Amino acid sequence: MNGAESLVRTLVAGNVDVCFANPGTSEMHFVAALDRVEGMRCVLGLFEGVVTGAADGYFRMKGTPASTLLHLGPGLANGLANLHNAKKANSGIVNIVGQHAVYHIEYNAPLTSDIEGLARPMSQWVHTSPDSKSVAKDGAAAIAAAKDRQIATLILPADTAWGAADGVAPVPAEKQSAGYSAQAVETAARIMKDGGASTLLLMTGQGLTEKGVALAEQIAGKTGCKVMGQTYNPRMARGRGRFSIDRIPYVIEAALPLLKDFKNIVLVEANDPVAFFAYPNKPSMLKPEGCEVHRITAGGENSIAALEALAGALGAKPSDVKPQKLTELVKPTGALNHTTIAQAIAYAIPENAIMVDESLTTGRGFFPPTAAAAPHDWLQNMGGSIGFSTPVATGAAVACPDRKVICMVGDGSAMYTLQSLWTQAREELDITTIVFANRKYQILLGEFAGVDAGEPGQRALDMLNLDRPTLDWVSLAKGMGVPGVSVSNVDDFNKALANAIAAKGPKLIEVVM
Repeated sequence: MNGAESLVRTLVAGNVDVCFANPGTSEMHFVAALDRVEGMRCVLGLFEGVVTGAADGYFRMKGTPASTLLHLGPGLANGLANLHNAKKANSGIVNIVGQHAVYHIEYNAPLTSDIEGLARPMSQWVHTSPDSKSVAKDGAAAIAAAKDRQIATLILPADTAWGAADGVAPVPAEKQSAGYSAQAVETAARIMKDGGASTLLLMTGQGLTEKGVALAEQIAGKTGCKVMGQTYNPRMARGRGRFSIDRIPYVIEAALPLLKDFKNIVLVEANDPVAFFAYPNKPSMLKPEGCEVHRITAGGENSIAALEALAGALGAKPSDVKPQKLTELVKPTGALNHTTIAQAIAYAIPENAIMVDESLTTGRGFFPPTAAAAPHDWLQNMGGSIGFSTPVATGAAVACPDRKVICMVGDGSAMYTLQSLWTQAREELDITTIVFANRKYQILLGEFAGVDAGEPGQRALDMLNLDRPTLDWVSLAKGMGVPGVSVSNVDDFNKALANAIAAKGPKLIEVVM
């Protein structure tokens, strides 16, 4: 057995049984080991950003890590943007990154680089195996880190992969949940009893699971507090029968009036509400002056247990839940606009769907109508690096093959990781990709005004418009093996959605705005 085989066997034994891969020469012994070891599903991505994003989506839905296989420093660098997003989402991933043989590094061959230096900003755990007999043990440590919701990057020099190894290493026992602070819960309960209506319960992570939002609904019914989610969240349980909550708006002018009357904010894994960017003459902090912030749980703590304790301290029960008034589902007709697009999607969402949202400007109005849709999970871009949605949808579909995945993305964002469509076709994944083709970086036109940059001239507009030529999404999808259709009115959009959801396998709908 060589080092590569000992690593693959350790991964499989540690229940890391999916590898999203884009290998090169230094990883060929790992690839060969995949032939010899049963139990590993190998999914090829044609760009490393697809590979790392898919691993993020897999963890969000499965709750256990997948591995990636990347080629040297440049291959890792190509995947860093979606590792940034995964790190912000607290997703666990085991990255296997090939390296030159140890004795070859001194010759400074073209692909030589500081791989550890590249890995550290987007990884919480980084290690280079020193020899072949250490590989399995190092792999087990990487698995343990990833199961603790960390990005773990193991660098595998080629000679440690082909050298002789001893066998499989046991994976250390998973860490128990960090629990929660009883004192923090006591403080939150006192604040909510004294001034529930002036308190915001701001949640993400476990707080936005089906159980978390149900507990928050009881707490809100008992105390009158407001419950909201962060602007962006890793995963959110939504739809009929679930507590419908708003998110803090992205646009500062919309967020400030919503938050202006709160005297206290209680955080469940969430961060203090801040603006996404700095803008001239606008605040960075979105909470009002004098508003106090109290944290119940941080990421990795047991937020469900903390919410149960908070509900108990308040005497909140299911009978305290107040009736919700949801937007009625409507199958729209007529022209395509932000309202009718949102209505059509809400009407079409099937039971237990996974919605992956990178719709940016088009999708800002999606939440009110989709609150009444069939129960579903909603995944968002935690790190802000563009090109997140189609890879995350790919990984989510691998993790949950029995669930329909619907990916919503703008045309500019979709071009960053277009290769995801090829992987979806090859793996026959049940994903419907909706591309909103407004033929421009619409969000940046808004940002241009938001930072007081003046009126854009022709050269500035050339940096923001996607024309000359326009993108043909049906042809692009066809070239990747995914059937597509273009729509320009709501009736055709309704029909395309119904057809795509009724059939298994990857589909693409271009919505011409």
